[in-house]
Amino acid sequence: MTQKQKLVVVGNGMAGMNSIEQLLKLTDQYSITVIGAEPHPNYNRIMLSYVLEGSKTIDDIVINDRAWYESAGIHLITGKRGTKINTDQKIVQMDDGSVVDYDRLIIATGSNPFILPIPGSDLEGVIGFRDIEDCETMIAAAAKYRKAAVIGGGLLGLEAAKGLVQLGMDVTVVHLPDYLMERQLDVTAAKMLEKELESQGIKFALGKQTSALKGDTRVTGLTFTDGTELEADLVVMSVGIRPNTELASNSGIEVNRGIVVDDYMQTSVPDVFAVGECTEHRGTCYGLVAPLFEQGAVLAKSLAGVETKPYEGSICSTKLKISGVDVFSTGTFMEEKQHTTITMHDGWKGTYKKIVMQDNVIVGAVLFGDIDDSSRLERFVKKGELMTEELYAELTGTGGCCGGGAKVNVAAELTDDDIVCGCNGVTKKMIVDAVTIDGLTTLDQVKMKTGASRSCGGCKPLVEQVMQLVLGNGFDAEVKEGICGCTTMSRDEVVEAIKQQNLHTVAEVTKALEWSQPEGCSKCRPALNYYLGMLWPTTYQDEPASRFVNERMNANIQKDGTYTVVPRMYGGMTTPQDLKKIADISIKYNLPLVKMTGGQRIGMMGVKKEDLPKVWEELNMPSGYAYAKSLRTVKTCVGSAYCRFGTQDSLHIGDLIERKFERVDFPAKVKFAVNGCPRNCAESCTKDIGIVGNDGGWEIYVGGNGGIKARLADLLCKVKTDEELIEISAAVLQFYRETAKYLERTSDWVERVGLDLIQRNTVADVEQRKQLAKRMDIALSRTEDPWQKVLKDQKLKETLFEKVVVTKS
Repeated sequence: MTQKQKLVVVGNGMAGMNSIEQLLKLTDQYSITVIGAEPHPNYNRIMLSYVLEGSKTIDDIVINDRAWYESAGIHLITGKRGTKINTDQKIVQMDDGSVVDYDRLIIATGSNPFILPIPGSDLEGVIGFRDIEDCETMIAAAAKYRKAAVIGGGLLGLEAAKGLVQLGMDVTVVHLPDYLMERQLDVTAAKMLEKELESQGIKFALGKQTSALKGDTRVTGLTFTDGTELEADLVVMSVGIRPNTELASNSGIEVNRGIVVDDYMQTSVPDVFAVGECTEHRGTCYGLVAPLFEQGAVLAKSLAGVETKPYEGSICSTKLKISGVDVFSTGTFMEEKQHTTITMHDGWKGTYKKIVMQDNVIVGAVLFGDIDDSSRLERFVKKGELMTEELYAELTGTGGCCGGGAKVNVAAELTDDDIVCGCNGVTKKMIVDAVTIDGLTTLDQVKMKTGASRSCGGCKPLVEQVMQLVLGNGFDAEVKEGICGCTTMSRDEVVEAIKQQNLHTVAEVTKALEWSQPEGCSKCRPALNYYLGMLWPTTYQDEPASRFVNERMNANIQKDGTYTVVPRMYGGMTTPQDLKKIADISIKYNLPLVKMTGGQRIGMMGVKKEDLPKVWEELNMPSGYAYAKSLRTVKTCVGSAYCRFGTQDSLHIGDLIERKFERVDFPAKVKFAVNGCPRNCAESCTKDIGIVGNDGGWEIYVGGNGGIKARLADLLCKVKTDEELIEISAAVLQFYRETAKYLERTSDWVERVGLDLIQRNTVADVEQRKQLAKRMDIALSRTEDPWQKVLKDQKLKETLFEKVVVTKS
């Protein structure tokens, strides 16, 4: 047996491990050792912003877990740093004194965040944003401190800022230029981005240069060169990166700004290669992930002895990973005298497209708001595509009947080596092979096999196009998913079966539809309980055992086992008498915290379980349903009753809406807001249904969300009367009840079913609207206050809330 060569990789990041993944597909001639300075296995560094904002965990962004290394026969060393290479003896020395010998070596040490050399930069609370430890530091700071500053308005800085806003911090981005992302965007797109991010809660201090950081041991603020100051308890520096060349420098390997490599990633020393952000190729250092994967593909083929084209450099493209913000740029985006541009700017829809050409060749592009053409434009720039009349018509939407035309399958234009998934370095050929060789037919299967669309999901449409290209009619992008593991039936199939077979209990459904677990599970039982109640509002007997604990107890359980009681305050209004009751009861039951909620109510926190019925009885106020999949709040401004800008009576409408729609079950929680004028003080743009008053009546918005997956609401319609407003709101809510999946927020529902369908059923079709509103009224007629229900039922009160006393005989 031929002895395998020893291949050592110093650096367990994305560039080095992508090279190894590609190498393993080509050859098994190496015995591989990987040395990583961090204690973690290989993870997706560009997904750290999602971990910071809370939408993903650290486990979610791990690319290759420890079991993968073991199964691939790779010896993984973590928590150790390579310090020097003896290139004569072919030995890597580590910071703990241990050594590893090699036949061939890859340096993939990445880059370090650049920390401004200003007074105070060494204070506690001043960090970069480069790894999991930085993420954990920011999350911990957000739990303790209020104000944050991010120095640097580039790609990573903006993602850090949005993550900190999501964590509840007051965040200001400090940037030396007077517009954002100047290395990726032109002024027009940057200003549109600034406006959008301001609406999401980020503040900006543009044209500001930081001269010093204030504080004794921990940072307390920033001082600018113009003499102004900014308070901050946390400062994140995101002003650039520097190639980590320390290992190469210590080892006599040629270094300029980065480790100097040739077109095959060879360093100045035989058998030592380098890849990724630590390298300098033809005078350029790259800080984006796609070029690193392109380098890795060349390196893997070179190490495997497979003929390959040399790496000749990359044309960089950028996408911003912030929910609700679509930004893309590629190639040359700032035009000069030699350039010609095609520009389309729609201020009303918030879209912008600029295509830059030189001698009629596409050399760059910027997109904002609508980035559907991003994959095509990226390819056109890389290939030096010539602009033609036909292509112009496609890109500007001026071809075909009424400006339309057939949707281009971009996948057909890609070469095998073109990268489809930039986050994970997945090429078109890797996806094609997964379909043709491995026989995969669904997106989820391809995702698990290749990693395509596994991270940010932005490439999902293109992955589907590649699969469509290969499978033709055999590919269905809308693969049916069962509502849980107990069944393969979809939501719509379950609801239809309940209606057709006249099923009226959870047990009947699981038996008749042949659930694999006859009793159901924690995922499907609450869903079935909701669907049955929605379909049979006058006859269905609610099953409390199929509800979540908060709904069973009619209060929000806290981490210490106590509960929060939130009484209803219609439209955010209450009376002095009710305020006094809340205060008196809070003192009587020794509640540790009374808090104003984001929905203009008061939360009484720390109520013991056995005290809940007594608190409800003494309050004698309706339940605010803060625990339920129901109408939570109707946030209002003071409107025309008190505000000099108000044009409509938002207080009256807010009160009316909350009294009408309280208590009925929805697929997920629902929040309203009513504004008396377009100044939007009650934040209608981020509510499930947002209502904005103007001189002529009301505007109704749907599908907003201010949570982890932020989404601005869409304008549904404009109405002139209060009666139309209430009827259309009822129709929308009922249509949502009848067509949404259980636990699906309206923000996801609107995107899934489409605004056009909602408009047709709840606005345009007046008869359908009235029928929906009528069914909503039927459902509302069957509701009752849950607190009063418990107080009237002594047996239920004893079962749920009274302590069981065990006596010794």
